Amino acid sequence: MRSSHPRSAAVAALVATALATGLLAGSAGAAEGSAADGPVRIHDIQGTTRISPLAGKQVADVEGIVTGVRTYGSRGFWIQDPDADDNDATSEGVFVFTSSVPTVTVGDAVKVSGTVGEYVPGGVNSGNQSVTQISKPVVTVVSAGNALPEAAAINEYTVPAEYAPAGDPAAAGSINGLALEPARYALDFYESLEGMNVKIGTSRVVGATDPYSELWVTVKGWENTAKRGGTIYGSYESQNTGRLQIQQLAPLAQQPFPVANVGDKLTGTTEGPLDFNQFGGYTLVARTLGTVKAGTLAPEKTKAQPEHELAVATYNVENLDPTDPQAKFDALAKAVVENLASPDILALEEIQDDNGAKNDGTVSAEQTLTKFTAAIAAAGGPAYQWRTVNPEDKKDGGEPGGNIRQVFLFNPARVSFTERAPGDAVTATGVVQENGKAALTHSPGRIDPANPAWADSRKPLAGEFVFRGKTVFVIANHFGSKGGDEGLTSHHQPPVRSSEAKRLLQAQAVNGFVKEILAAEKNANVLVLGDINDFEFSATTNALADGGALYPAITSLPKPERYSYVYQGNAQVLDQILTSPAIKKFTYDSVHINAEFADQNSDHDPQVLRFKP
Repeated sequence: MRSSHPRSAAVAALVATALATGLLAGSAGAAEGSAADGPVRIHDIQGTTRISPLAGKQVADVEGIVTGVRTYGSRGFWIQDPDADDNDATSEGVFVFTSSVPTVTVGDAVKVSGTVGEYVPGGVNSGNQSVTQISKPVVTVVSAGNALPEAAAINEYTVPAEYAPAGDPAAAGSINGLALEPARYALDFYESLEGMNVKIGTSRVVGATDPYSELWVTVKGWENTAKRGGTIYGSYESQNTGRLQIQQLAPLAQQPFPVANVGDKLTGTTEGPLDFNQFGGYTLVARTLGTVKAGTLAPEKTKAQPEHELAVATYNVENLDPTDPQAKFDALAKAVVENLASPDILALEEIQDDNGAKNDGTVSAEQTLTKFTAAIAAAGGPAYQWRTVNPEDKKDGGEPGGNIRQVFLFNPARVSFTERAPGDAVTATGVVQENGKAALTHSPGRIDPANPAWADSRKPLAGEFVFRGKTVFVIANHFGSKGGDEGLTSHHQPPVRSSEAKRLLQAQAVNGFVKEILAAEKNANVLVLGDINDFEFSATTNALADGGALYPAITSLPKPERYSYVYQGNAQVLDQILTSPAIKKFTYDSVHINAEFADQNSDHDPQVLRFKP
């Protein structure tokens, strides 16, 4: 561990007294800030750590050139001192928060007086880093039409390979008080450019354009490359330092944001201030935006299963309910038929009740499933039947009023469902032995629904199926979300992943149930599948697999193909199918039809496994 910067104690005091509004304040009534050798400069404000040494103080006549003006959202403008100091750790740019629409123009030379503060996007409890800014400004325009300071280059040569320093144990794991080492750590490099005019060259898109008009690129084209052009997040140490979020300064009414998919290229120069926000961290807010050059990425289609193989799939259909447009039902149905080749058993996650998010006590999903299975048949698919257990109202999390649950669809021409005293929302299914074989006490049934691990979360749905005379146990899951976890750019390093605790308990419960089946029948065919909401290398997955009870089948794929979701430019695993030891030979496919595309029917990619029981 490196020694902390001398300002650590002061920084810790500032953070400890952070205002609930997200603005970190220094001592009240502090005197006007000034540098030892003259007027305050921007690099004096920024300092050599993440927290300004002048936080909470008034500064006067801070000089800079306006490099960007934001007229929406967090309104304000960025200024940069063209006369940089010789310390790479101190940024020469800073954001001036105006609250109202700024009246300055790019190229103006200005003097700004106001209060230095540290604003934490998302609030101080989010774990996000703070943005050094000047608020309540008094602005004087000195001259107009000035040349902008040369943009600092962000590329594979300038961004370090190491992601972040280890947090200071004496500061609860925070890196806020550590002296920046921009030549050693990527997060320090980006922080040393906070508020400055930066640029990237032609870069590959690794996160498709989202509904909020932003996309992700990598400036390191070789870094953990996915087979189809993304960037793989393959471990907690593979944060992918070249990822950078791109937004634009121009209002959308004035300049539509480009639509890009993973694998496309953002060509030419993209230039503008480097900001930090709660939805992705360091962000190049483009004053000049490059041009998207479309790639050749197309949605995948899995192979149809041979007659003697059972195809089992999982698909998170993202809060599907009858109030959704028919076009969504049709698109999802077409994907089941054409992209998933009409699997014999399909576990669905996020099927909502019959009136969606309307919170009136409705829990049945009969209309949702009738509409969806009809759309599948209309698309040329089989006449799927379904089995599910309706949840208790408002007890399973998800969108309020939506009552999401897992559902089994199955093709009765290929597979049969074994009914065994169907369970209800509060009744646990168990395992018994019949004639030397395992059987469920309730099919369909829920696993241990009273377990606190499932509080405000989806309970696993278990069912017995028969294919060509062989029994297959399928357990459909939708584990707790990652909500509440800190982002990779958190000031805590490593970030706090508080949501893992619940998923660990959920995984242990499912693992225990699978072990009960295997104790009753050593060679039972068991599939555990669904939106596990966790990575193949996570403690959650390890707990599911504990004791050799299950094998995470996605790990049979080459690393560049292991992903089902793209988040902040990281292609990662959330959706999984795990197999019991009896299932020795199988083919696995993560069918990439959504996560890499701006036009999505869901934000998850479905998974398909084919095997001969």
